[in-house]
Amino acid sequence: MKVGFIGVGNMGGPMCRNLVKRSNHQVTVFDLNPAAVKSCTDLGATAGKSVADVTKSADVVMTSLPMPRDVEAVALGDNGILASIKPGQTYIDLSTNAPSMIRKIGAAMAARNIAMLDAPVSGGTVGAEAATIAIMVGGEKKVFDDALPVLKSFSANVIHMGALGTGTVAKLVNNMMAFCNAAAAAEGLMLGVSAGLDPTKLVHVIANSSGNSNVFKAFSERALKGQFSPPSFALNLAHKDLHLALELGDELDVPLPQGSATHNLQRMARRMGLGADDSSSILRVYEKVLGRTIKP
Repeated sequence: MKVGFIGVGNMGGPMCRNLVKRSNHQVTVFDLNPAAVKSCTDLGATAGKSVADVTKSADVVMTSLPMPRDVEAVALGDNGILASIKPGQTYIDLSTNAPSMIRKIGAAMAARNIAMLDAPVSGGTVGAEAATIAIMVGGEKKVFDDALPVLKSFSANVIHMGALGTGTVAKLVNNMMAFCNAAAAAEGLMLGVSAGLDPTKLVHVIANSSGNSNVFKAFSERALKGQFSPPSFALNLAHKDLHLALELGDELDVPLPQGSATHNLQRMARRMGLGADDSSSILRVYEKVLGRTIKP
């Protein structure tokens, strides 16, 4: 199978490299960063000259891009995917997108008889490198089944959620819960340290008690080291994802008070200039206000 991969950055790069290493598919890549492209071509991928160049010869075209507006521009813009793709090809968006944008792009693709899946991923850059990420997929079951061998080449967990857009909803729910969990970890750790507890001992207690979670484990490791860069998942992207979840809540008239509070905490951290750091840097808002750190 011929696969076109557009966007091979922090998440798309390791996914694409695993696709090349773990399958026999012919992979053509395009990215605005030449170094990102080279990391894939060094393993056997072919460099495409443009979005159109990657799209026209592929059976499956994938995008992994930062923002919904980026996906819209690449999918529907001049010389984009829709302008070059042909009936019988499949378009898969691996980005964390807005459900409304997925519906918009899906309708445009359907009008041209193009199959589409939304397939956002979870597991961070570490999971992407190890091919252990989860992929939540929305779209027709037959299209999903046909694309499954490609998706399994860079994911240990591929789950069909239902109709187009349901994968994106699942991703937003998951991320909102993770970010709220991280906000609770920041509050709890800072409360304990402010009361005079040894942060290392407090982390040990929580890690072996009911407050533990995968999010707490990763969060506390960074907190104890005071190391928030380079990011595993950048605060700017976390802020974007939570914003999309809150927009979905508005659309469905579902109250999300914890999500809203966490979003404001993220906003404060971004105003401190921490947007490019790890999403766990929300802790530094508390550290700045209270004048103390978690780091022993």
